[in-house]
Amino acid sequence: MEELNVQASSHAYSILIGEGIRNQITDYFTNSYSSIWIITDENVAKLYLGDVLETLSDFHVHHTILPAGEQTKSIDYYNQLMTEAIAYGLDRYSLLIALGGGVIGDLAGFVAATYMRGIDYIQMPTTILAHDSSVGGKVAINHPLGKNLIGSFYAPQGVFYDMETLITLNDREIRSGYAELVKEALISDEAIFRSILTTKLQNLSTSIMQEHIRSGIQIKAQVVEQDEKENAMRKYLNLGHTLGHALEAHLGYGSITHGEAVAIGLLFALHVSESVFDTTLPFLQLKQWLETNHYPLHFLTGDQQTILAKMKNDKKNKQHHIQMVLLEQVGKPFIKQMTDEDMLSYLSSFTRKLVNN
Repeated sequence: MEELNVQASSHAYSILIGEGIRNQITDYFTNSYSSIWIITDENVAKLYLGDVLETLSDFHVHHTILPAGEQTKSIDYYNQLMTEAIAYGLDRYSLLIALGGGVIGDLAGFVAATYMRGIDYIQMPTTILAHDSSVGGKVAINHPLGKNLIGSFYAPQGVFYDMETLITLNDREIRSGYAELVKEALISDEAIFRSILTTKLQNLSTSIMQEHIRSGIQIKAQVVEQDEKENAMRKYLNLGHTLGHALEAHLGYGSITHGEAVAIGLLFALHVSESVFDTTLPFLQLKQWLETNHYPLHFLTGDQQTILAKMKNDKKNKQHHIQMVLLEQVGKPFIKQMTDEDMLSYLSSFTRKLVNN
């Protein structure tokens, strides 16, 4: 069992990483609760909901099972969950447990942040991707015009990361999660980035995966401690997300996984960075690694004006200008305001580069 600590503005909380944590979560509760509500999805429920319910057998417990997929992170399901919370009679001394991947964590966290102006919640991530979203207290739902546009900053009471839940992930979920690990390495540590580039995801060992996840969580935790509300350096964690989020919205949530979209966005960020800073970055090495590990890189199609419009809906933008995270070099991120003309030019040249290299 490993324990990392994060100091949020409201309170400190622990991130526990180990095996079998789902079977002993009550040992790590920091408060007493009148009732507990588990929110999960249909895929995770089949695998792990029973274990968690058994662990909580001495508590008054409710649970809700939602459809799996990015489409669930919507105002409609948020409203459904609020109605259920009221019907269950949850009060301010209730605990919400988000059991699942990033979609469940974001949606359930936003419910916790807004129900009765805020109740305690715990993140129990079950995907690699959720190592990123479960830490730092950013909770949100999507709008058809943009991803995560409706949300809040609301820190959990804890993050319980049971590594055993990752053994059931399919190849697409592993790819999706590793894109965020690549992002964290690119903004902070070239050695970790090079280590990931030597990893074949089809032959991924549990020990290597845990090492990469631990590094990713440490990077994320260090950043959010210094800039919880995304006023400065936390924006660096959005490397690859300007185009990534736009692609998700453009193609329809669920058509492409978050990590697949971010992977394309990371390549785009490296492409733009090479031009802006007149330097050579590991664009080709990353592209080769993504192709070797079967990331789909063909999604950048369609009207580039439409994609640009989606990029301009990003919540990080300022006065309708795109604020893009670039790299002067690996481990040295930089935020640059981009013009529409430049972005259209870069989108065109990037599309050609994907085809020709």
